[in-house]
Amino acid sequence: MKIIMIFDQIQSGLGTKDDKMLPLGGKKEPIGPAVMMAPFLKEVDGHVIACLYCGNGTYLANPDEVTRKLCAMVDKIKPDVVICGPAFNYIDYARMCAHVAYEINTSTDIKAFAAMSEENEDTIELYKDKISIVKTPKKGGFGLNDSLRNMCKLAQVIVKGEDTKDLESKICYK
Repeated sequence: MKIIMIFDQIQSGLGTKDDKMLPLGGKKEPIGPAVMMAPFLKEVDGHVIACLYCGNGTYLANPDEVTRKLCAMVDKIKPDVVICGPAFNYIDYARMCAHVAYEINTSTDIKAFAAMSEENEDTIELYKDKISIVKTPKKGGFGLNDSLRNMCKLAQVIVKGEDTKDLESKICYK
């Protein structure tokens, strides 16, 4: 299973909360949370083939253009699934994750979902009926490994073309 992950400047490890204008880019290797997911990816025969990233400020300055470019990059690379996040409790990043996942689902043949903590209630409420959003702890919270494993499980079920409803009822916001 080939996976692309989409990160902000913090989760990509390429900036701090003040480095908001990190340009859109990518790496053909696991970075950030993708590295921590390695043992859970092995359980589902998953491989992160690319990590795409963008600073929150870059996204907020032109969300439609950034989203269009991310969708084009995803469509060119052709993963089996895209994971946007985990956004934890970062509000701007969570908004980016949900919007990008929704647009990937509607403008490409590739499936995408987001992951974030309950602190992003406005984004969750806006998108929970449009995309799958895996529950995560807030940054530094307990349960991160469970969330990473759940993200991998959902990716596997999506790629296999199986019904996701039962799994989503346990691990996603509804």
